Amino acid sequence: MKTYLITDPKFYSKDVSGFSENLENALTKHEPDFALYRDKNNPKYTDMAEQFLEVCSQFDNTKALLHGDVELAAGLNAYGVHLTSQQFDEIEKAKSLGLFTIISCHSEKEILEAQKRGADAVTYSPIFSTPDKGEPKGLEDLNERVAKISFPIIALGGITTLEQVKAVEKTGCFGFASIRYFVEN
Repeated sequence: MKTYLITDPKFYSKDVSGFSENLENALTKHEPDFALYRDKNNPKYTDMAEQFLEVCSQFDNTKALLHGDVELAAGLNAYGVHLTSQQFDEIEKAKSLGLFTIISCHSEKEILEAQKRGADAVTYSPIFSTPDKGEPKGLEDLNERVAKISFPIIALGGITTLEQVKAVEKTGCFGFASIRYFVEN
């Protein structure tokens, strides 16, 4: 099962040196398959994205993605982009620029739409309870989506413990993504 680290300024810092140190520690400890720079409100997003990509480049097995900005991801030579659930129209553009493309989904309909439009994978969330993300879908729902849809689904939302990771893995999904798991474990 693939592992997908997602940054958050609350855990990684808005300060360049603190961010780099925290990111490097998490990448060294967990060696995730994918890492995403995500900070929706940073006015210096481009500068931090460059720093993020620089740190990730030191880890051969981690593929670095940027959040929501197809042009920036392509311009900075990121491996890919993670689109929001409001950006389905950006999938084709991202693919035409050679970006590995993940899009956030919250329903079976959205997963099927992402597949139809050519995304490489989706995150499906929230699986477990997580702050401000609504009612969790649960493992049974995740298991049903994975069994029904032959497409890379990455479980996301409230995955903070090794026990939860193991439970998600049993569903057969493509991977799991988390912010807190990679910081707290």
